[in-house]
Amino acid sequence: MRHLKRTAKLGRTGSHRNAMLANMVCSLIKHKRITTTLAKAKAVRPVAEKVMTLARKSLAREELIREALAKEGITDEKAIRREMGRRGGLHYRRLAVSSVKQEDAVAILFKELAPTQKDRPGGYTRIVQAAVRRKGDAAPVAIIEWVDGDVRASATPVVDVPAPATVSEVKAEEAKIEGSVKEVTLEETKTEEPDAEVKPAEDEKPEA
Repeated sequence: MRHLKRTAKLGRTGSHRNAMLANMVCSLIKHKRITTTLAKAKAVRPVAEKVMTLARKSLAREELIREALAKEGITDEKAIRREMGRRGGLHYRRLAVSSVKQEDAVAILFKELAPTQKDRPGGYTRIVQAAVRRKGDAAPVAIIEWVDGDVRASATPVVDVPAPATVSEVKAEEAKIEGSVKEVTLEETKTEEPDAEVKPAEDEKPEA
């Protein structure tokens, strides 16, 4: 019996599941919104919110360090950065990197997203269930995104890998692609027909 065991296995081993969730969090950070199955969205939500909490704690710690350095008369930005490393300002950033494994995503999180969630004490993401289901296995589809309205999603949101299609669907898609390619080639090779030659009008015969 699995009493009090809330971990969603998602049909994967522990290492595979953790790597997948870390990649999904990075995609959510970079694109601000991702489309996936409802089960995966519910699994990635706590991971994303814990990483955002680390970023908010880092911002609060950074403000305290800056205030202390201002009282000491240190205003140089390089000196401030150096002192932050010495006084524990990088601790939360290192924890975030160890969680999601991608430094570029962590940089976006701490620099762009965390200030927008500064005054929100939790609940940084929302899950919206889509009206359609995934083609192939009819799995429920959901969209997970950041709550704050200032965070604009990218024009092309990341879509999770769809379920394998049937053989008939693959053949129909290939036929559709081939038909579109043929139409394009016909349009490119088609040449304009020359205009019909206009015969000059015959001169009227003079009256006798």
